[in-house]
Amino acid sequence: TGSEEVGLEIAGACARRGTRVQLEMGGQNPLVVLDDADLAQAVSIAIDGAFHSTGQRCTATGRIIVTEGVFDEFQKRFCEAARTLRVGHALAKDTDVGPVVSDAQLEVNQRYLDVGKAEGASLAGGDRLSFAHEGYYMAPAVFSDVTNDMAIAREEIFGPVACLLRVRDYEEALQTANDTRYGLASGICTRSLKYAEHFKRSSKAGVVSVNLPTAGIDYH
Repeated sequence: TGSEEVGLEIAGACARRGTRVQLEMGGQNPLVVLDDADLAQAVSIAIDGAFHSTGQRCTATGRIIVTEGVFDEFQKRFCEAARTLRVGHALAKDTDVGPVVSDAQLEVNQRYLDVGKAEGASLAGGDRLSFAHEGYYMAPAVFSDVTNDMAIAREEIFGPVACLLRVRDYEEALQTANDTRYGLASGICTRSLKYAEHFKRSSKAGVVSVNLPTAGIDYH
């Protein structure tokens, strides 16, 4: 488990030795939300995938791709839910989002917030936070007005940062989800067996979730 760059080095070294290897590298993983989805469930799934473990999971949800029929309502509910998440000490019982792993990673996260705003995305949250105890903290960040060609959508951030992308329909959602150099995890929220089955077979990802978070899984 690690970055794309390190994984490629390890794969090369293992090939020279004839050693079998399984690699889990980076991802800017998509979650598709269709018009027919249970919105309360979809918001909960997206919050879990994007912000639990402070977004510091290879399988975390980085791109939330929502069809236009429910986009505005989903965005409203998702932003409200993100604002209510409690940031604090990782061992405190009432904490939802713990610290960023290091000061260096916090700087990376904050730099991506600047990048996203410079690209034209709208930002809610993402403020640096400080507490009496030590640690590197930031509020969950939600970008809207995101297009899939922006750096914040194409590059792995590895922090509590989520991008909301509006699409017309399932076909555009699938195309947008697959338009990435990564292929780790993906997910879809829908009541349609037809779309769920098609997405499972057509998503270019190693692990596909249906009505479940993209993160928090450990299949082998």
